[in-house]
Amino acid sequence: MVAYREESKNSGEISPDQGRTLLGLARHAIAEKLGLSGTKPETSAPIFSQKRATFVTLKSGKNLRGCIGSLAAVEPLAEGIRRNAVNAAFHDPRFPSLTEKEFAGIHISVSVLTPARPLSHGGGRDLVSKLNPGMDGVIIRHGSCSATFLPQVWEQLPDPESFLNHLCHKAGLPMNAWQNPDLEVSIYQALYFAEATGL
Repeated sequence: MVAYREESKNSGEISPDQGRTLLGLARHAIAEKLGLSGTKPETSAPIFSQKRATFVTLKSGKNLRGCIGSLAAVEPLAEGIRRNAVNAAFHDPRFPSLTEKEFAGIHISVSVLTPARPLSHGGGRDLVSKLNPGMDGVIIRHGSCSATFLPQVWEQLPDPESFLNHLCHKAGLPMNAWQNPDLEVSIYQALYFAEATGL
């Protein structure tokens, strides 16, 4: 059975066993695409049919190997995890398609997002003061530019100013664009389940 780690303050309506199922579903979807055999996890519980926004992240060692998801709750939870797992493995434009040789060594995590809500701010220090490091996923938009960081990105960028600098850079904006009060900012939280390392 896939081990898991759940890093939310409150697991909400998704139980630890269901978190393990989501991880198994993501791994099975990738294996199936690679032509490998395996048993598809059971997803008959009502939670798996609820429309939820999800992300699937793949890592090889400590290095990102793919991350794809949706910020909008447009499809059932189980379907979203399967689709995003396949897209993270084979359609993230930053990486080549995952190979069968790599598959056993990848580490999978899944995030189930709460609905995003706008965050009013005056830019600069006011924006920084309203963020909850380690808890908030952040979406920024300005014109045609947009980007998001999931809550777990705070692990790599714990300083709010550095977090926002990198997020603006990801969006194709000047790194100090977060100081502009006209920047559109939304926040969300996420339930985060991850395979145990060393499996």
